[in-house]
Amino acid sequence: MKHIVPTFIALTAGYSLCAEVDFARDIRPILSEYCFHCHGPDEEHREAKLRLDTKDALFAANDGMTPVHPGNLEKSEVWYRIITDDEDDLMPPPESKKALTPQQKNLVKAWIESGAQYAEHWSFIQPEKSKIPSKQNPIDHFIQKELKEKGLTSSPQADPTTLARRLHLDLTGLPPTPKKVHAFLKAWQTDADKAYNQLVDELLANKHYGERMALMWLDAARYGDTSVMHADGPRTMWPWRDWVVRAYNNNKPFDEFSIEQLAGDLIPEASLDQKIASGFNRNHATSDEGGAIPEELRVSYVVDRVQTTANVWMGLTMECGQCHDHKYDPISQEEYYQFFAFFNNHTDPGMQTRRGNQSPTVEVISEEQKQKKDEAEKKLVEIKKKLEDRKKAALKDYEKWSDEQFLEASTGEKKEAIEPAGLIAHLPLDTFEKKLT
Repeated sequence: MKHIVPTFIALTAGYSLCAEVDFARDIRPILSEYCFHCHGPDEEHREAKLRLDTKDALFAANDGMTPVHPGNLEKSEVWYRIITDDEDDLMPPPESKKALTPQQKNLVKAWIESGAQYAEHWSFIQPEKSKIPSKQNPIDHFIQKELKEKGLTSSPQADPTTLARRLHLDLTGLPPTPKKVHAFLKAWQTDADKAYNQLVDELLANKHYGERMALMWLDAARYGDTSVMHADGPRTMWPWRDWVVRAYNNNKPFDEFSIEQLAGDLIPEASLDQKIASGFNRNHATSDEGGAIPEELRVSYVVDRVQTTANVWMGLTMECGQCHDHKYDPISQEEYYQFFAFFNNHTDPGMQTRRGNQSPTVEVISEEQKQKKDEAEKKLVEIKKKLEDRKKAALKDYEKWSDEQFLEASTGEKKEAIEPAGLIAHLPLDTFEKKLT
């Protein structure tokens, strides 16, 4: 059935035709919010055998109509359905209590009229490096470009005291000391750019920089030094936390940062640090509750690892695929369990312990403990040397005493035995008196 699309002049008032409509940024969120529940990847809730979540289905004829006809509003069923006054045809249906705003309708209209360019979700598209003027800061370039397009200008530059405070809080999470601020102000008066860059370099080299940067990562990785469930007993996860801090301070490449945390223990001849890094997978909540089912707990740990890995590295809510095909992202239930299988090969049991870490573990000591251990081992070497020197020095006296004892036994002469100096007691085992030893 062909629909006559009414003139909708009012919709164009809120949208600048010179602005480019981006499908991934502007249109897909609208389809996801208002359309995918009934016309998305979920077969169970799909209506009219119509999908709007794939490129082919969005532009293909379906039962005599085309959802989106690039460049032609009259032939686009989607456009008719969102502006019609007929409640039987209006989408979303009135009973859903959802309705597109005038601005959202503007975007859909402009997108269709401009040719309905389609794009996959940005997270599935390989990024391309943009061209940036050689003498301009990349971040400033994009911000200034966006401000210019919107007719806005930058705020005035902050005063040097404020800049110093911002830099310290941004890069270390700690406010600057008055002494640091005064030093920065003095350098600023001589050469502002040089003073700024030097302060940035100084803060990047500060040990607290890694701590500041690690905060968000620790949250995403569900870090904690207790087991969470039931008795919330202690467990030692700080070595992994310290590894993350060191990784930031050492500017570890992101590919190594990822590989070592996901599977550092599987790297051939893995170092202790790489094994510690794989502690990322052991941050999940555990339990040792007496009435719990160990296998149920073990599977829940695997589920947690799948969810966390997908959230942190892929930006996806993969956990939806545990019970059914994902309703919004291109992940089937089968693909979920294929991913699940990677984390289902492990040796840690479902029933954990509240007495520290459950095996498998690695022995780790802190830098302070390592320093004390090294000092103790150094002292032990010195003591052993003194002991060996004493043995060598006493050897001649011992050999003399031994020879004299031997000669006495061979000649039968009655001679007093040479007793070692400082002898407290002599308990011979070769004589018996009154049947007593």
